[in-house]
Amino acid sequence: MSFSNKLSQLSDNLEKNIKMLEEHFCHTEDLMKKELLFSKQKCVILYLDPLVKKELLQSSIIEPILEGEKEAIEQIVHAAEVKKTTEVSEVGKQLLDGFCVILLEGDSFAYTASVGGIEGRSIEEPKNERNIKSSHDGLVEEFNSNLQLLRKRIKSPFLKVKYFTIGNLTHTKVGMVYLENLANKELVEKVERRLSSIEIDQLYTLGNLEQLIEDHPFSPFPQNLATERPDRAVSYLAEGKITIIVDGSPRVLVVPITFFAFYQAPDDYNSRWLVGSFFRIIRIFSFIVAISLPAIYIAIVSFHSEVLPIGILYSIRTSLEYVPFPPFVEALTMQIILELLKESSIRLPSPIAQTIGIVGGLVIGTAIVDAHIVSNMMIVVIGFTAIASFVAPINEMGTSARLLGFPTMIAATLFGFFGIVFVLMLLFMHLCKLDSFGTPYFSPLAPFKKEEIKDTFIRLPFWKLNTRPTDAKPAYANQQGRTRAWKKK
Repeated sequence: MSFSNKLSQLSDNLEKNIKMLEEHFCHTEDLMKKELLFSKQKCVILYLDPLVKKELLQSSIIEPILEGEKEAIEQIVHAAEVKKTTEVSEVGKQLLDGFCVILLEGDSFAYTASVGGIEGRSIEEPKNERNIKSSHDGLVEEFNSNLQLLRKRIKSPFLKVKYFTIGNLTHTKVGMVYLENLANKELVEKVERRLSSIEIDQLYTLGNLEQLIEDHPFSPFPQNLATERPDRAVSYLAEGKITIIVDGSPRVLVVPITFFAFYQAPDDYNSRWLVGSFFRIIRIFSFIVAISLPAIYIAIVSFHSEVLPIGILYSIRTSLEYVPFPPFVEALTMQIILELLKESSIRLPSPIAQTIGIVGGLVIGTAIVDAHIVSNMMIVVIGFTAIASFVAPINEMGTSARLLGFPTMIAATLFGFFGIVFVLMLLFMHLCKLDSFGTPYFSPLAPFKKEEIKDTFIRLPFWKLNTRPTDAKPAYANQQGRTRAWKKK
């Protein structure tokens, strides 16, 4: 409801002020009203019933007012935050944030006191980004809890937060977090400009925000990294990147980001460098496998069978003897079945999902081979491809790899190895051209930066990582000094 300038200000008439606030909230029945006497002066407390803790309201607001002497409201109530305003719209906003409003007869001011405290999900280990040696706490849906997890790890006065309110209906709280002395000023201004320019009615999730601020919405690759792990978010803050928190979302968004960051895991840095490098190489190799293995099988069976030894070729030809469909139809059918099984496992309760996985992997797989719909080798290829796509620590990148397998399979069906090479060439050209908030997406390979390879395909010993990645253009590159000075003694 819109108000004229005259009605947007509170007056010294208590009943009129109450009526204005009731009209502001369209006479909703969960706007509660409690009348009291404060030093023989009529007093009314307004609050939205679902957003406040009744015990806190009683002990911190109502009892001090009833027992209070002739003092200012700010000195009597026991709330952590008390504000004073004359704007109806500001009072309405405070009510929606879990505050209560105190109105006094003959006073044109409204006092708002914090009594919110909606119980949320407790902090627990992220289910989508499990690690062995890293911390086991994860982000939750409550904005302040997520900010606390970040501040607990970076105890620096340079950690800065900027607040935004997005959504004409939802008024979703969004926070941009970065290190003031480290983050690039142009990057900060760019992110701030994109966030402040959003005009939308509702913003519910981090995924909605990601789609509104990304550079290339039609690219198959995610250009912002969404994570549930506070330790991961903090590590990117220390590199000069920016973290975006959305109230109500259990993930935070990290910008800018590069392709190789999606195949790095916190456990890489908690293990010895040989172990971390080994698993990182496996993850990057799994990306190539996920997008090209079914296509390579199709190309070999359809065009280039001479590349296989006679024994393996004989086995493949034997399994294909009674299959009436071409290899592309086999691969497409199995990929679709795989996606159906994955989606059903996600939507169903955990005990049933495990049963579906066993039924899908064993019963359906065996039956479909016995029925001569697909060959044994195709089951192996698709299973290996699925495992390779699930290796990515961030689920969005694994899904993108599986999607990219479809055009690669079509090219292999039409042109064999030449088609695969052509699609991969286009793919890597696209990766080299892509950027995230002005940062090259395929850095440090394009453009090539020799000194940053030490934390890309492999991870050198921690004491060798004495400079920050330059993809986010941090204010200074050095991040540690003489970390092994004891050797000189």
